Amino acid sequence: MDLRLKGLPQEFYQKALEILLENIDWGVQITDKDGYTIYYNKASSQIDGIPIDEAIGKHVLAMFPSLSNRESTILKVLRTGEPVVGHEQEITNCYGQKVSLFTITLPIVIDGEICGAIDISKNLSEIKNLMTKVIDLREEVRNNRKKSAVKENEEAYYTFDDIIGESKVITELKCKAQKIAKSNSPVFVYGETGTGKELLVQAIHNASTRKNGPFIAQNCAALPENLMESILFGTVKGSFTGAENRPGLVELADGGTLFLDEITSLSLDLQAKLLRFLQEGYIRRIGDSKVRKVDVRVIAASNISPYEALEKKILRPDLFYRLSTIVLYVPPLRERKSDIPLLVKYFIKEFNWQLGKDIKGISEEVERALMSLSWPGNVRELKGVIEYAANFCEGEIIQLHDLPDHILRNAFIEGEKEIAVDTIGIEGDLRSFLAKVEYELITKTLKKTNGNISRAAEILGIPRQTLQYKIKMLKINI
Repeated sequence: MDLRLKGLPQEFYQKALEILLENIDWGVQITDKDGYTIYYNKASSQIDGIPIDEAIGKHVLAMFPSLSNRESTILKVLRTGEPVVGHEQEITNCYGQKVSLFTITLPIVIDGEICGAIDISKNLSEIKNLMTKVIDLREEVRNNRKKSAVKENEEAYYTFDDIIGESKVITELKCKAQKIAKSNSPVFVYGETGTGKELLVQAIHNASTRKNGPFIAQNCAALPENLMESILFGTVKGSFTGAENRPGLVELADGGTLFLDEITSLSLDLQAKLLRFLQEGYIRRIGDSKVRKVDVRVIAASNISPYEALEKKILRPDLFYRLSTIVLYVPPLRERKSDIPLLVKYFIKEFNWQLGKDIKGISEEVERALMSLSWPGNVRELKGVIEYAANFCEGEIIQLHDLPDHILRNAFIEGEKEIAVDTIGIEGDLRSFLAKVEYELITKTLKKTNGNISRAAEILGIPRQTLQYKIKMLKINI
């Protein structure tokens, strides 16, 4: 809602903006069109090491003498009018202190004229140190497992027995995956979100000769691009501010499997470095002069077809050709609906144990409703629906009223329409037939809601007044 409609004074907006800028943990520096600082928030002062009163009125190059006219993102934006997003640089301030920054620099354009620039920054060392702590933790866990002679693939829980389904497509997928599990060839797995790609990858790992080795999984879209190289390949002390000698995920996966989900999120340059490792089997930590031999099976995954990724130019062709030795497609749930009853049975058993319930199954109406859905969230969505229903189910059988509202709106209406068409004979004219369908739908919904008209209207997706009118016209007894 536009607060200006409330007639608030201009001072309100100025104060709100001031409070925002002074309390966020990102540095914000605003310059005029010549590069002189006109605003500098508290976070910028802390990140850059320059007092606010010293920064105001000072030129960018005076604040950071190590920069040149070409190297300063602010001056570049003022020259070109083009934003610079996700820039990483190490600079020296006017006090001789080194600062490692991740910046976003945007032009201020009014009536087609560049009037200044806004520079938003974050201390990159803090971000990198946080991520390296994650790597340290993984390495510590791995070393502890070695000392205690415990199996290292603690993150890989699933086997092929956990892939539920007897449909032709899922049976063929399991057969192919079992055949290639013993191989060391790279694998490319693709399928929609929620289809169970990581479950399949873990099953491959646990059926391989590497099953006693580590299983390291990383979602490539979960980390900033500028951190991914150090996360993957490791660092040596001094390679950037705060950097220490640390292995990357590739080294941590030595002797096991490295699973890179959403690989198309990697930059094309980093994809090239990954390709080099796949071809040569050696990695070089950032800032290191020596290479290290690493024995890792790489399995990559994407939520879109690799061929579509090639067309969109977000996947290097040479990397795809290296990874596409084996390509596995995980089908969406709508392509294997015959597996829904088996999956439901499996999830009910799981949630019975978690929730202390004794649910035996689902009603026929619930099964028809579930079978009518297209399931855009796939198996993950179905699992969530069963978990919801298990929480609310008070008997031994899950009923329609136990399902989430959005499922009722989508599945119940569509499913019951199909049922109505199948069970109501097509006799007489179209108007009479549609009246019968409406009568059946409304009657079933009112029965399900125990006569609650507001609830029934919500499920049917129509206004309450409209439902009341139809009840009267169709002479439905509540």
